[in-house]
Amino acid sequence: MKNILLIGMLISMFLWGISWPSAKIISSYSSPVNLAAYRYFIVVITLIPVLLIFKIKLKVTKQGIPAILAAGALLAIYSYFLFMGLKLGFSGAGGIFVTTLNPVMAYLIGLLIQLKKPSKNESIGLLLGLIAGCVLLKVWENLDAITSSGNIYFILAAFIWAVMSRITAIGNKYGSPFSFSLWMYVITFLSLLPFLDWNDFQHTLTIRAWDFWINLFFGGAIVTSLATTIYFYATTKLGSEKASSFIFLVPLSAGVSSWIWLGEVIQWHTILGGFIGILAVYAINRK
Repeated sequence: MKNILLIGMLISMFLWGISWPSAKIISSYSSPVNLAAYRYFIVVITLIPVLLIFKIKLKVTKQGIPAILAAGALLAIYSYFLFMGLKLGFSGAGGIFVTTLNPVMAYLIGLLIQLKKPSKNESIGLLLGLIAGCVLLKVWENLDAITSSGNIYFILAAFIWAVMSRITAIGNKYGSPFSFSLWMYVITFLSLLPFLDWNDFQHTLTIRAWDFWINLFFGGAIVTSLATTIYFYATTKLGSEKASSFIFLVPLSAGVSSWIWLGEVIQWHTILGGFIGILAVYAINRK
């Protein structure tokens, strides 16, 4: 059983990495808000049957509702920043940037909330995280390039995800991770709905390009519903520490798949910054 879970985790992380160039492909077809709304509509209608098949209760306690509302709204904002970054920037760079800096930002936010002084290893990890961010952004060059390349949206996306992860960690106390995730996705979709461009929606219905529909379905049904569900399930069986270590495979998968599918050449500073970011997370979690 454990070997099956490990294989499932490897496949899930591979799918997470591929989702970056996949999202880049559809980013030119519609607005960021609309694309995010389409994705989470697909997520909701495909995740419900999965939960019913595995007989997972959809109920969460009343105490968990505020966390669901907050997490769902933040996920909507994250999705907007994600598609904006992909519209302006590169999927491979975004996949490496966001994935490596997410855990560092989340840990820093946790220290600030708890007013806790970091240990020696934690201090080293946070310093490495800062260095990784500077290298990824090439701060020694023109700072205006940060906003024009879409990296500013990747920074905001990484920060929003880090904040959201703190909320979901609390919210999961009030129901299963799967039921909490489902209702969070519902709130995400409902949060995006008022900002939907209905003219753009009508245009979307006329799209005949198969690459758009295939990648839209892939990002919603396969990546978010299936791969994320496997990840949550594996976390309960393998432990969060071991399961989270598999996320280090996402930057590699995102970079390689973006190179193969989109011809994006990963620059040296992106590789170096991603590697330093991985070292930062290792230092923070080192016992």
